[in-house]
Amino acid sequence: MKTYREELWMEVKTRRAFVNITRQIEAALKKSGIQEGLCLVNAMHISASVFINDDESGLHHDFEVFLEKLVPHEPIRQYRHNDTGEDNADAHIKRQIFGREVVVAITQGQLDFGPWEQIFYGEFDGRRRKRVLVKIIGE
Repeated sequence: MKTYREELWMEVKTRRAFVNITRQIEAALKKSGIQEGLCLVNAMHISASVFINDDESGLHHDFEVFLEKLVPHEPIRQYRHNDTGEDNADAHIKRQIFGREVVVAITQGQLDFGPWEQIFYGEFDGRRRKRVLVKIIGE
């Protein structure tokens, strides 16, 4: 069994964004040489997420509206975490909703997706560099 590890560095200029990282994951898979196995992709920061969904702008808008209704950024004082001087309590909660990581099967050297599936980095408290771990295992 072989393993491959790579870090992607993300720096989103806005507080929140959804970034399609599928091509970067496919490039890492190609570098790994692994033909059959599993690919783990996870956000290495507590206010960011990795998830799988469709790359459709209307859907991404709907995600944003849903999250802001469910866990609004403001008023900032509504969150105890922000009593520490932070203003990102909502980002921590949004990350819990969208999740930390995804695992995708690798078949014949390709990510084994269903129709329309893509891998996204979800940023909920941007404007600084954050890491995404790609760990691939298999043969």
